[in-house]
Amino acid sequence: MPDVDTPASARTATTDAAAETKLLPGSAAYRRAILALFAAGAATFLLLYSTQGLLPAISTDLAVSPAQASLTVAMTTAGLAVALIPVSALSEKYGRTPVMAVAVVSAALVGLAIPFSPNLAVLVVLRTLQGVALAGLPATAMAYLAEEVSKKAIASAIGLYVAGNSLGGMASRVIAGFVAQFAGWRVALGVLGVLSLCCAVAFILLAPKARNFTPSPISPRALLATLTGHVRNPLLLRLYLLGMLFMAVFGSVYTVLGYRLTAAPFDLPEGLVGSIFLVYLVGTASSAAAGKLVARLGRRGALYCGIGAVAAGLLLSLADSIAAVLAGLVLITAGFFTGHSVASGAVSHTATSGRAQASALYLTAYYVGNSVGGTVGATAYHADGWPAATAVGLAAMVAAAGITLYGTRAARRAAAVV
Repeated sequence: MPDVDTPASARTATTDAAAETKLLPGSAAYRRAILALFAAGAATFLLLYSTQGLLPAISTDLAVSPAQASLTVAMTTAGLAVALIPVSALSEKYGRTPVMAVAVVSAALVGLAIPFSPNLAVLVVLRTLQGVALAGLPATAMAYLAEEVSKKAIASAIGLYVAGNSLGGMASRVIAGFVAQFAGWRVALGVLGVLSLCCAVAFILLAPKARNFTPSPISPRALLATLTGHVRNPLLLRLYLLGMLFMAVFGSVYTVLGYRLTAAPFDLPEGLVGSIFLVYLVGTASSAAAGKLVARLGRRGALYCGIGAVAAGLLLSLADSIAAVLAGLVLITAGFFTGHSVASGAVSHTATSGRAQASALYLTAYYVGNSVGGTVGATAYHADGWPAATAVGLAAMVAAAGITLYGTRAARRAAAVV
């Protein structure tokens, strides 16, 4: 029955009943849900970038170029990007928890097969399938938290889920680097596959049964109409492009980084190169500080800061000094996470309807940026070394600055009309 035909007292009772089913901090069910999603998030990012820190070893062992080896990262994120929106639609019909469980288990099982790839073609195909499987996590985790966790605890719950993502992404590079140094890249990928399967089992055992999910039919026509409306929104389109450009730089730098640091003049061992990914911790701090930066400088001011930090970091990394390279990576990482936090946060604020689809479109653009940036950056590095890869990143930041400047002028024109 429509709301207008329902007595106010009945609506209040229904709202109160729904609120009582929400998970509250301190309850056993809440702890289980958070730990389950922490484990699933860790598994996702253990696998998503598992080959990124191993690209030099893969190139040497399979006798392929950096650009070819980079496909083991680019095609994984491309598969995830393509599958994000369809999988999010499936979760509307079949439920968040089942979709997440199938996603994390299937991705882990593919991860166990990947070390036995006989050549690059098989390796890339398996990594692409893994990316498609992994789409089930980011596409549904936020919706699950919004439905099952009390509004009072949703921010901290999302923070813990993101922490699992960060830990998995960092651990993937660090663990793989040290294992590969002593046992080779295949064993390193096998270890990550086993760890991700353990996380998948933990998710299945811990995740409480959903109590607030209501299945809804899949309507391709309605979904297409919502997506088309978002793409036609000029502000949302600019935010999608910004997410893509920031991630293109980040993907390019971290894809090529291992090649530069294992070559002259640095000649660092794989284990030490892997430990450099601890710089990711800078992203946690800069993401948290992005909100304060927006409050002080406004959204576009914060974006300019992120763009400037990335550009400065790229220029600093040109020096043949490990200290300069590390300092440059800190700036690039801090600038990237600042820009990503501001742009992704602005998407949900800008979209007045279909927020889940608006966020899914942002993530699609974001991961496409990683795929394109990683491949183009690796191709540039293979052609003309680190300066060429840096030029790719600087070009992306010039484009990002241009989009932000256009947004600034558009906002001023709109204010003048009002």
